[in-house]
Amino acid sequence: MSVPPLELIKGPDETFILNLGPQHPATHGVLRIKLTMDGEYVTRAEPVPGYIHRMHEKMGENRTWNQFLPNTSRIDYLSAMAYTHAFVGVAERAAGIEVPPRAEYIRVITSELNRISSHLVWFGAFLLDLGGFTPLLYAFDDREKILDLLEGITGSRLTYCYYRFGGVCNDVDDAFLRGTKEFVAHMRPRMKLYRDLVTDNIILRKRLTDIGHISADMCRRYGATGPVIRGAGVAYDTRKVEPYSAYREFDFDIPVFPEADSMARYLVRMEEIVQSLRIIEQAVDRLPDGPFIAPKMPKVMKVPPGDYFYATEAARGRFAVRAVSDGKEIPYRLKLRAPSFSNLSLFEEASRGMMLPDALAMLGSLDLVIPDIDR
Repeated sequence: MSVPPLELIKGPDETFILNLGPQHPATHGVLRIKLTMDGEYVTRAEPVPGYIHRMHEKMGENRTWNQFLPNTSRIDYLSAMAYTHAFVGVAERAAGIEVPPRAEYIRVITSELNRISSHLVWFGAFLLDLGGFTPLLYAFDDREKILDLLEGITGSRLTYCYYRFGGVCNDVDDAFLRGTKEFVAHMRPRMKLYRDLVTDNIILRKRLTDIGHISADMCRRYGATGPVIRGAGVAYDTRKVEPYSAYREFDFDIPVFPEADSMARYLVRMEEIVQSLRIIEQAVDRLPDGPFIAPKMPKVMKVPPGDYFYATEAARGRFAVRAVSDGKEIPYRLKLRAPSFSNLSLFEEASRGMMLPDALAMLGSLDLVIPDIDR
């Protein structure tokens, strides 16, 4: 018995539902997107998060300030340093703790290494979504060098718990500083390889240029930050807008591309790797002497009563912690502002009317980490 064509089954004016996920490779985690399709065109894309919700905020209200520290690196496991930085930062701001300059420089170095590592994962996975396998091998080869460096001082390769209230848990050694300089020298010519192999490849340009427009107005309406809004022509970066740690002391640019398409978001991240290398090189060359943690830090952290806020620039955008304290060892309330949730929220509007392959390319250009959404 012959099967009639799909258009005869659904009728000329009917649509059909297509589930993307919850375990699809292009979603980079356990995310489901309920697509309403008219042939090859998306008429509606409804994100359905919640499959791996872990209640980090409620966990933060049932653990001491110190006990919650390991949780922060599990929210966005690819940008763990910036997340831990925000949490220790809000407590330090509340308690009036002065972090030694050496510790702040170490935080900057490790955060920027972590940012490059995150962008390399995105780069390889994004190209894999688009059908290219080779760039993933190059990206992970470079990322391994970063993981080796960070493992040497933190003991971990992914979910770091290196920062402490008042500084970091241990000092960096000569091997780390020497290895970091060698990585910077290695990575700079590597960016030319990436440009020749991928960025200037006509196939990639055709797949991303003038595809997946996300305007600055849309970013503002949904609260999108990071490379998404900078790829829409807005130079918004927490490191510049609300400088924290030692970022005021370094010379670096904020990459901005006004085209607001998938290619613009790609170019922002590639240029951000170059800028992170600039920051790391400056920080290593000017690393001050002195203690790596504030003296006489209490074993049990207590924060004075009040409502406190601290934001950092993670790999996917602005991450912020709002903590309400009643003066006890456990936060009274904890709110985590995660960038991936806002960046995903605009997908429904931005993908309307797109062909499915283009919508998937735009989804990859958002660089989503699903545990960051299901925090």
